Amino acid sequence: MRAAFRAAALSTPDLDARVLTAHATDREPNEVVLKGEEPVGERMRECALSLANDRLAGKPVARILGRKEFWGLTFTLSDETLEPRPDTELLVEQVLECCGDRSAELTILDIGTGSGAIAVSLLHELPRAIAIGTDLSQGALLAARANACRNGVGERFFPVACDGHSAISGDFDFLVSNPPYIRSMDITTLDVGVRQHDPVLALDGGADGLAAYRSIARDSRHLLRRGGYVFFEIGYDQAAEVAAISVESGYENISVFQDLAGHDRVIRGFRAT
Repeated sequence: MRAAFRAAALSTPDLDARVLTAHATDREPNEVVLKGEEPVGERMRECALSLANDRLAGKPVARILGRKEFWGLTFTLSDETLEPRPDTELLVEQVLECCGDRSAELTILDIGTGSGAIAVSLLHELPRAIAIGTDLSQGALLAARANACRNGVGERFFPVACDGHSAISGDFDFLVSNPPYIRSMDITTLDVGVRQHDPVLALDGGADGLAAYRSIARDSRHLLRRGGYVFFEIGYDQAAEVAAISVESGYENISVFQDLAGHDRVIRGFRAT
């Protein structure tokens, strides 16, 4: 498997081979290294071959396994959810930076919750917070609900089926969103693992990639209490435009945060009045 992955120039061939072999042989990844010479049965060999073929066809490892680690938690994936990515952990970090007392009773609105990765991770760190997660996709909401329960915060996570925040009212402390932000014309240029396996609904941000930001920012300010914050994940080249949209929508003290690669990744806005 490893040799085939190397020959195919996969970005992490050794790691992929180890993880998939572990899955096929019902072992932990480190056991694959320590017990790699031990014989396995025909069923396990066939399973490993099938997994390898899926990976060589461009299917991401997380999609093959049906789960992904994020913020130290495990999230089940479905066809209707994005695969949570490490860059999104920056948004979680920045929300927590603004929390002050993490034991406070806080309210969070996660627009386009998908797998629930952002909301569930925040609830895991904020023991008295509650979160509403909205999504157009029923399949995504079922996955988010299952992930909340799996990670011990199910009683504080409330999925709502709606377009954006159209069915929501209230005064939230935090509004968070990782909306679709890829320009429509760029969808076909994405990596095959994203293009073929992430839902287009969660990728396509319209002609300029900014449609969801306009919709959310324009109509969401009234959902935040005075002193509340809005957080958006953004594309690496969208900071100036999303910042302008946020200011036009009445948000103040706009801040931009960079990911580990130095790319603009998260924007924060503040409702002062």
